[in-house]
Amino acid sequence: MAQTQNREVLLDVKNLEISYGTGKKKFVAVKNANFQIYKGETFGLVGESGSGKTTIGRAIMRIVPTSGGEILYGGQKINGRIPRALDRKVIQEIQMIFQDPQASLNERAKVSYIVGEGLMNVRKDLSPAEREEKVKQALLDVGLLPEFASRFPHEFSGGQRQRIGIARALIVEPKFMIADEPISALDMSIRAQVLNLLRFLQKQRDITYLFIAHDLSVMRYISDRIAVIHKGDIVELADAEELIAHALHPYTRALLSAIPMPDPQHERTKTLLTYDPAQHHYETEAPAWRELRPQHYVLCSEAEAEQWSALY
Repeated sequence: MAQTQNREVLLDVKNLEISYGTGKKKFVAVKNANFQIYKGETFGLVGESGSGKTTIGRAIMRIVPTSGGEILYGGQKINGRIPRALDRKVIQEIQMIFQDPQASLNERAKVSYIVGEGLMNVRKDLSPAEREEKVKQALLDVGLLPEFASRFPHEFSGGQRQRIGIARALIVEPKFMIADEPISALDMSIRAQVLNLLRFLQKQRDITYLFIAHDLSVMRYISDRIAVIHKGDIVELADAEELIAHALHPYTRALLSAIPMPDPQHERTKTLLTYDPAQHHYETEAPAWRELRPQHYVLCSEAEAEQWSALY
């Protein structure tokens, strides 16, 4: 992997906080999140359900408001109130593939309208015939027949519906895509097809991905770097292979121990690790973001840093 200091930062998240409600009912879903995504890479954000990973993706898309911190895209702040011209740029250049391909598609609309709707906002110069041609090409790009444009979403399988969702995102030619658990609702055989499609499109179009998932084995396959999030806190960040081989935070090690292996003997004898937040003693020293190995960052206290550094 290229040295990070020489790479162009496309998205920069600084001290991000996202909360719901106010006063006593206030719930902080994401606390002080910090990470950078470099142009052309796939950045993985992994954690269990309710950890805040989808909330971060939706905040980048400006679907969810932020309560603190900054989200910089191409050096420009895109959270909070922004100029209309920048808002239009964000809408065109940042797209999202949603988790549930059935719920994210309008069942009453034909595929031609679903896929081409974005063009009506960002390419108003196109005639209906030109827009139709672009819809057909977008369907071909994701491995679907152009004839499918006249059908409705309920006529397709889950994998095909997810491809329609990818075509809808691709048609406006985005530079940055957020893939929110795009394969979790799919069969195992279809998952590999969708992952391979995403990788192919990335190479072909130089797209940068934020890939959100709860499965570290999938993350290892598709991501260049991985950040691990637990209950709103990003606890570990490293290159994909480095994280898998040298996981330091107990939560990351617990996630790794839960990955199923295609070996019955291994599955019978393996030990599942459970993560208990009470094992940290942050009453006396607050945790800080520390680099324990080259380009490998962990949220920990000084005592934990010494202990975990000796693991490998």
